[in-house]
Amino acid sequence: MLKPSTIAIDGPAACGKTTVGKLLARKLGYRFVDTGAMYRALTWEALRVGLDIDDESALVELAESTKIELPTDGGEGVIVNGYRIDRELRSPEVDFGVSPVAKVAGVRKVLVREQRLIAGRGRVVMVGRDIGTNVLRDADLKIYLDVSVTEQAKRRYKEIIGRGEIADYKEILASLVRRDRIDSKRSVNPLSKAEDAYVINTDLLDAKGVLKEVLKLVDKS
Repeated sequence: MLKPSTIAIDGPAACGKTTVGKLLARKLGYRFVDTGAMYRALTWEALRVGLDIDDESALVELAESTKIELPTDGGEGVIVNGYRIDRELRSPEVDFGVSPVAKVAGVRKVLVREQRLIAGRGRVVMVGRDIGTNVLRDADLKIYLDVSVTEQAKRRYKEIIGRGEIADYKEILASLVRRDRIDSKRSVNPLSKAEDAYVINTDLLDAKGVLKEVLKLVDKS
């Protein structure tokens, strides 16, 4: 049986889509594409050059002039204008700025165009917040990973502590609530579940458990 060539995985922050997407891509021998990392990379670049993230026209110009590449060697991070960044993508400043940047229609148009070019080559696992509903509406398999906001905060807290950094659970919770609210209510391609997507609640599952459920869907697609 032929496996789905394009797999879209959507969901809110800390639902496990990046980890599971990487594991799935490695298992299938597919390319992994984290679209969220692209928006984070642009946010990082905007902050680096001192751009006002509320200046939408300037953000669109930056998106059009910035070369953002995802490593094809399976490595971490993103390449921005030839410079590879990784941990910078998860800084508090980028966490705070990424949703306002990602809601700009012109920015999304530029990055979605690139995402579709990558997916057009096939054999791809693409994760994000509007993959099944917008970027890859015709994806062979669509999955939505759901998670409660309290579990989101717990996971993000552990992730930050695991990097040896200082974290405040209440601040993380408030930030995630804010980000999911912005992403769900933005006028352009908001975070939502595609009608034909399979839903997996990840509250009580670790990455391997979620991967097991996803592989079942892959096998029957």
